[in-house]
Amino acid sequence: MKHRAKNSKIKYEHSMIPGLREFLEKKVEPLDFVKSIFPGEIKRTRGATPGFEIRFKYSTPTGAKLLAQKSSALQEIFVVTSKPNDLKKVIEN
Repeated sequence: MKHRAKNSKIKYEHSMIPGLREFLEKKVEPLDFVKSIFPGEIKRTRGATPGFEIRFKYSTPTGAKLLAQKSSALQEIFVVTSKPNDLKKVIEN
């Protein structure tokens, strides 16, 4: 598939905020129940977060939506998975 490294579940169409790629490759990509990961565009926020933060936003019909934030940048991540509740447990720990 276009914009995807070999043997990777992550689509690299957009750039990623600092720390997000490492987090996805270490904690989310190795999970058996995760099929694909789609990082969205980077958007600016008004306030600033001192460190890297990732939150589970909500479940979708095909998986889950996550939000990653660092400094004044915010990025949505869509994860295709059959077990969004298990993903939520991994993200919150």
